[in-house]
Amino acid sequence: MERLKMHTPDLADENFAKLAALFPNAVTETKDENGNVVRAIDADVLRQEISATVVEGSQERYQFTWPDKKKSVVLANQPIAKTLRLDREKSVGRDGTPGSIDTENIYIEGDNLDALKLLQETYLGKVKMIYIDPPYNTGNDFIYEDDFSLDTDEYLGNSGQFDEEGNRLVQNTESNGRFHTDWLNMIYPRLKVAKDLLSDDGVIFISIDDGEAANLIKLCNDVMGETNLVADLIWQKKFSRSNDATYFSTMHDHILCYCKQNIMMGDIGWKIGLLPRGEEIPNGYSNPDNDPRGVWTSVILSAKSGSESLLYEIETPSGRKVYPPSGRFWSCSKETFEKWKADNRIWFGTNGDGTPRKKTFLSEVQSGLRPNTILFQDDVGNNQEAKQETKALFNGLGVFDSPKPVRLLTTLLRIANTEPDAIILDFFSGSATTAHAVMQLNMEEIGNGGYANRKFIMVQLPEQTDAKSEAYKAGYKTICEIGEERIRRAGKKIKEESPLTTADLDIGFRVFKVDSSNMEDVYYRPADYNQGQMELFADNIKPDRTPEDLLFQVMLDLGILLSSDIQETEIAGKKVFSVADGYLIACFDKDVTEETVKAIAQKQPVYAVFRDSSMASDSVATNFEQIFETYSPRTQRKVL
Repeated sequence: MERLKMHTPDLADENFAKLAALFPNAVTETKDENGNVVRAIDADVLRQEISATVVEGSQERYQFTWPDKKKSVVLANQPIAKTLRLDREKSVGRDGTPGSIDTENIYIEGDNLDALKLLQETYLGKVKMIYIDPPYNTGNDFIYEDDFSLDTDEYLGNSGQFDEEGNRLVQNTESNGRFHTDWLNMIYPRLKVAKDLLSDDGVIFISIDDGEAANLIKLCNDVMGETNLVADLIWQKKFSRSNDATYFSTMHDHILCYCKQNIMMGDIGWKIGLLPRGEEIPNGYSNPDNDPRGVWTSVILSAKSGSESLLYEIETPSGRKVYPPSGRFWSCSKETFEKWKADNRIWFGTNGDGTPRKKTFLSEVQSGLRPNTILFQDDVGNNQEAKQETKALFNGLGVFDSPKPVRLLTTLLRIANTEPDAIILDFFSGSATTAHAVMQLNMEEIGNGGYANRKFIMVQLPEQTDAKSEAYKAGYKTICEIGEERIRRAGKKIKEESPLTTADLDIGFRVFKVDSSNMEDVYYRPADYNQGQMELFADNIKPDRTPEDLLFQVMLDLGILLSSDIQETEIAGKKVFSVADGYLIACFDKDVTEETVKAIAQKQPVYAVFRDSSMASDSVATNFEQIFETYSPRTQRKVL
């Protein structure tokens, strides 16, 4: 049986393997600073293979860089030995039942870089839309601080606050000499890992203000590719002028839009979604001739360029002969014009004597409106609306300072062209507006007779609320507690307002917490222990971990969605988990008998996972492989 690795992948190793596969002759070996022989890439050979100019050393080049950027790249690629542990008590079932986990939505408490790394294999290329509202780096907000070079005393001395697991937030004040650097080092590795989660037709939206907008565009060009910048959307976040402003009254935020692959570059990439047209008739449309096809507008029938065949004569209903204007051509052939005319698609004006124009019917054009780069507050809401939404859910309490309006997020979900089964990720989830919007849009589409089952993944560090805040006084000690309660209340409200159409609407979420690995250190570093010490570890699993803890770490390791259906049964007195309709079957009990092994093998799972040395006797261990070879030879057997 193969042992599971039980940690996130080393992306540097994976990148090296990809490069080695493309250019095996560039792979070599050298010695590191400690004299150890290590793998390497021969830059000279690689340069010859790609026939490209290589910029080295101090040679001038166009680039966007900052102190510790190289370390930030390394941080994004480094593996971690952590896991996600289910919190059933906080979880909510798809119908709102507390403690149930029959839901496809996910809420993760913990450092979002750790969470993204834990998700990167399972959700690789599966997320259709990412929206994030990160700290704006205003000088007053807190940011994640990823340690690159501080010693222990400095590391603890600079800390702002910690969560239960030691995750650290620091206040990035403008007096900090690394004001922009620290913010860029925080955001870069998170975006780099998140990019891989996007599907090829996926898109990411990032809210930011003027302070870091320019830097964020350069950073995103580095991560996503400059050609994948779709737009810098301007959101009108306020509806009233601030006359006490020093200079201008700031009325907007930016929402940067980047796609994973740009169809304009020839890739099968993101296609923008159209916004609902509504029942109102757009300006310029009317029906002066009572055409049964409905309202229409008209376009000029001439063009700037063409051939001699497009300089023909047209006779109007009044008998007047007309030609294209001087220096222009008709935009269609004589044959096509006659077909359009016979189909009443040519308009000569109310008196029948005007220059011909082609009719375009509203009923025949695209079914929605192409989004504008300015998102007006009348259409998508504003900050005040967002605050009122959260207050209404929390009985008038102002539990969150700067939420986003639900209408803004539902608009972005439509622009993102999210399919009914799409996965939406927000790894700076805050008050969980994104989750609220996903449920709201699902409800609206189900109410209109459609099918909608979009799933959300929210990630939020359990940042402490201010002891003086209304949220803290109301019992919400962390931002996570606010976000989770907001989802519970929003889901309940949506169900109550539309009971006939939301019977099967998923308003639940499984809550996970980022935690240390379920495995003892000896599992990862056996070379660090001598034989005598290893005998102290009769079991390589930490004593406080449950079978459910082990199951979810195995699911992450095998790339099985965290939202997968889980059934728990008992076979010969042993607890057995069946995941995704028997795709994975796992048993983490000790003293497993042949009866249990045989029953699992007969179900023919793709994966069967057990604890190491969990067989009841040497006889069971000896017969284990033969049992599977007899009943399910294709099953991949693994141990932890």
